[in-house]
Amino acid sequence: MKRSQQVIKPRLRKSWRPAVPSVTVAAIVLVSGCSDNGKEMNIYANVTDCVDDNPGYSSECRAAYQDAVDDAASTAPKYNSQDDCASEFGYENCVRAPQNNWFMPAMAGFMFGQAINNRSYYHQPMFSSSYPGSRYYGDWVSSDGYSYGRKSKYSKVYVPKDHLKQKPAVTKTISRGGFGSKVAAKSSWSRSSSKGWGG
Repeated sequence: MKRSQQVIKPRLRKSWRPAVPSVTVAAIVLVSGCSDNGKEMNIYANVTDCVDDNPGYSSECRAAYQDAVDDAASTAPKYNSQDDCASEFGYENCVRAPQNNWFMPAMAGFMFGQAINNRSYYHQPMFSSSYPGSRYYGDWVSSDGYSYGRKSKYSKVYVPKDHLKQKPAVTKTISRGGFGSKVAAKSSWSRSSSKGWGG
């Protein structure tokens, strides 16, 4: 049975990935170039999927996952209370931040890319909301607020070059609903495209 896929506009032209079936909290992205300097990416649910789908890149998959975990602690949106965090990401997805007694969404996925900026892999933590009232309910979301479609075991998305930049560390808390409201204020993409805030 084929894995379900979700493609985020613009349409993809080509992709890089070994012709190996994937198996199955983290999102991995296999990257290839596009003519507009954006990237096509495959998103998986965890590091095991990356290793199973790309047996020749097991060490890169594991290193990218750990780097994404470290980045998540620094770049995830921070809240003063668990209730504030849960109002956007759901209680089961919110954890205490490693500093300042803040709360933040737990990493739900990570990106893994091939040969970006002369590195052997690219990584980026991904988050998701389990709260039905959230703008990001059931979606993959980056720490700076870009949505990459419905969270699933396997998705293929197109990512603009600017979205691949290193995310800044978050050193201040945001109020309840702040993450979603900033997305709504700055978003210029439709539901089927990326939406974001920050910068």
